[in-house]
Amino acid sequence: MTPRKIAIPNPIVMSENLFLPDTNSRTEKYTALIPQIEALISTESDLIANLANVAAALKEAMGFFWVGFYLVKHDELVLGPFQGPIACTRIKKGKGVCGTAWAEAKTIIVEDVDEFPGHIACSSNSKSEIVLPVIKNGTVKLILDIDSDQLADFNEEDQAHLERLTKIIEDRL
Repeated sequence: MTPRKIAIPNPIVMSENLFLPDTNSRTEKYTALIPQIEALISTESDLIANLANVAAALKEAMGFFWVGFYLVKHDELVLGPFQGPIACTRIKKGKGVCGTAWAEAKTIIVEDVDEFPGHIACSSNSKSEIVLPVIKNGTVKLILDIDSDQLADFNEEDQAHLERLTKIIEDRL
């Protein structure tokens, strides 16, 4: 396997590189990527800067259609840092996949977004989705939303790795 380099910004050095295995295995990619994301955000205290880098690293390394965060602000989710096409700006609690993950405080995997009751279609190109809450002291603080342009693109493997990542983000809150 030849590692693939991806340039990412770093507050100390002008650019950094992610080193990823040259493989189609998501497990191998997550295994290589998540510790690098953890190191990248460990020296930065600004939440928005960290979320921006996490979204960019996930989108670039994993090739997802859309990766982004929604921040809980009062009674709605408000769009935060993301990578991909223009997105919905505000989502009410319990509405769509993101609002439901917030209301239920649990990860939701949707194999076909057209089959999810009340799905909010920010892009007609989105076909499947995984949404993970970031919970601090028993309260959902933000949502990680990842969309694919392929049906049934997410599974328990993605969930396990991404929940590990959301725990790292939680620890930085």
